[in-house]
Amino acid sequence: MALVVDDYDRAIGYYTQVLGFTLVHDEVLSETKRWVLVSPGDGSCQLLLAKAASTIQEQAIGNQSGGRVFLFLHTNTFDEDHARLLAHQVEIVRPPEVMPYGKVLVFKDLYGNLWDLIGKEVIQD
Repeated sequence: MALVVDDYDRAIGYYTQVLGFTLVHDEVLSETKRWVLVSPGDGSCQLLLAKAASTIQEQAIGNQSGGRVFLFLHTNTFDEDHARLLAHQVEIVRPPEVMPYGKVLVFKDLYGNLWDLIGKEVIQD
């Protein structure tokens, strides 16, 4: 999945240092283009960080889904990840709540994209 960003290094820093993703690949393709992949887990899911190359693409940064939650991040360590977001002053749009499928919160990334953080923990009655 491609995510339009404003600057490769800024995006890499945010996704690796703030969200804890792994930088999988960073290859220079031209003077203005790189192939940058980050992964939130074991590498089975990756985001291509694609620098906007036109005014239309720049306008899509942070709003690729028209203001809806765009990305879903599943975790086995919800409380730790929530604490990490708070420690990095990530904006929590909807605080944690318990749903039938686990804990969930909504946060904004560096660009304003909305993410669901979903805890995989099974909720017992």
